Amino acid sequence: MNYKNLLSLAKVKKADFLDIKFVDLIGRWHHITLPITQLGQKLFSEGVGIDGSSVSGFSKVKAGDMILIPAPETAFFDPFFSESTISMIGDVIEIEVKREGFSRDPRWVAQKAEKFLQKTKIAEKSLWGPEFEFYLFDKVRYGESEKQSYYFGEAKESEGENLGYQIGHKGGYHIAPPQDQTYNLRTTMCKILKECGVPVKYHHHEVGGAGQEEIEVMFDTLTKMADRSMLTKYVIKNTAVAAGKSVTFMPKPLFNEPGNGMHVHQYLARKGRSIFYDARRPAHLSEVAQWYLGGLLTHAPALLAFTNPSTNSYKRLIPGFEAPVRLAYSVGNRTAAIRIPGYITEPTCMRVEFRPPDATANPYLAFAAMLMAGLDGIKRKIDPGEPFDKDIFSLSEKDLKEIPMLPTSLEQALDALEKDHQFLKRDEVFTDDLLETWIKLKRIETEELRLRPHPYEFHLYYAQ
Repeated sequence: MNYKNLLSLAKVKKADFLDIKFVDLIGRWHHITLPITQLGQKLFSEGVGIDGSSVSGFSKVKAGDMILIPAPETAFFDPFFSESTISMIGDVIEIEVKREGFSRDPRWVAQKAEKFLQKTKIAEKSLWGPEFEFYLFDKVRYGESEKQSYYFGEAKESEGENLGYQIGHKGGYHIAPPQDQTYNLRTTMCKILKECGVPVKYHHHEVGGAGQEEIEVMFDTLTKMADRSMLTKYVIKNTAVAAGKSVTFMPKPLFNEPGNGMHVHQYLARKGRSIFYDARRPAHLSEVAQWYLGGLLTHAPALLAFTNPSTNSYKRLIPGFEAPVRLAYSVGNRTAAIRIPGYITEPTCMRVEFRPPDATANPYLAFAAMLMAGLDGIKRKIDPGEPFDKDIFSLSEKDLKEIPMLPTSLEQALDALEKDHQFLKRDEVFTDDLLETWIKLKRIETEELRLRPHPYEFHLYYAQ
């Protein structure tokens, strides 16, 4: 959408306000709202001032003033404001180096990754398709202080007085109504997503009986899909709130229930066709695709610091829940870290699925990091070996020792990133400044968790 079309949209919608959203380093949206009278060319050249010192990961000692410049192509009519409002996503610019992106602005990192791909001439663009899994609760309470630490979540599908159509443990996958009591709300979410410019592939109930859902959106290029990922979470959460419910994308909100992943399908394209396809090769994977896989697998431990950046992420990556725990790739096998979807019949969109990620990731950083890993694999022609065609969870201890493990904690992933990050720094897509800040912030999270007693420790030790 260009400036002229934006003015037309504002007129058609009789907009009174303009809302500009931007993402912090951790991956949370912030926003500032302006009267529609400020919608003019000046806004896109001079932007609007913000205080970066109050934004997670943006603050610098020398200065806090920054400029937020909206991108008109991201405009959508925001359905959650009571007054008619047009929303756009903005880019963060440092005042001292005006017109140059801020090194810690995640959207700028994604844009640099796309430019780097074009510079390599390996492909014209990369295409991305994440799956969004989440839990839908009717009641949620949690608290943390010196004297208490607790959480409580309730979903009507598994709680309440009428349990005649209760979904059994791990029995929710594609379940139909009347067991699936959340169908209409998911449909409303998808309808609003479409109205906001996010085309949906499908939606369904997920495995978890306690209100676990999935919505998958259509493919798009890297920065656009990161924008859409932020918008998708925004729409899902706010639609739930409007219905008196609450959504979480936490990787593992409930013990012994399936976790929430954000499996990321991806491929490189040239002239409208995937360059991952070759009918003459095993699994129809081209040589370039094999090398891309090699890059993902080689750098996976470091990648997880961005694709699985929460302490809670590693409570999902455990055996028994179709979550990957080992570094392997396979055709159709969902226990491997990388899956080649066995149902693909269209060569134009031949793709690979990186299964570890979850939605606590900042999508701009996560997608950019995966692309840089894959491109490094292509550059170095890294051979990923033969595909793994067995159920990893049924292997003997002897066989398992031959398959490297993914990190089992955020600390391990951060350690891996500290040792392996040169592939991210090519053309300064990721800068030392960003990497150091990211690791520092995430180390603080791990330390804060380490300092606090866990409720289960009372079960283990209170009476000892």
